[in-house]
Amino acid sequence: MNGTKSLLLASLILCLGSPSAQSVDRGPESAAIVELGEATAWDLKGGGSSFGPDLAVEVTPIENWLELEGGTSAFFRLHSIEWDTDLLFKKPWTLSEKVEFMAGFGPEWIHTSEYGETTNSLGFAVIFDFMFWPTSEHRFGWYLEPGYDYDFARGHDRSVGISGGLLIAIP
Repeated sequence: MNGTKSLLLASLILCLGSPSAQSVDRGPESAAIVELGEATAWDLKGGGSSFGPDLAVEVTPIENWLELEGGTSAFFRLHSIEWDTDLLFKKPWTLSEKVEFMAGFGPEWIHTSEYGETTNSLGFAVIFDFMFWPTSEHRFGWYLEPGYDYDFARGHDRSVGISGGLLIAIP
């Protein structure tokens, strides 16, 4: 549990940090950014690994301070499927004209179907989001998002994972 508290504290400190000193003109801002990719996760309690599709939509309510990301991932394993749906609160930093970094955390709903038995639980996710834009217009790019999940249900499953894929800006 100390590891979970440490990650939470570190994320909160990162979110309270100052905005980037760099001012980058990216042209017209996007209404939203769609993340479309693949995700994989490893159970830290010895439950093995899983993989599946990842879909999220991100909006910016407070420029340079807050990004909101709602997303879902489906993880497939032998005899089971798990749907993780989360709402993440992320602090953005612009590292360069073409690279952004965000640290975030938020609640997660976990829907699992295993051997015909369905369970629902609440959890918590901590992520680090790296966005790479090949052009300064930020219309298309790619992302890598390592993360940590903690399930509040009985057993308190914990996992680490990474997702990655295509970024599509919606004007």
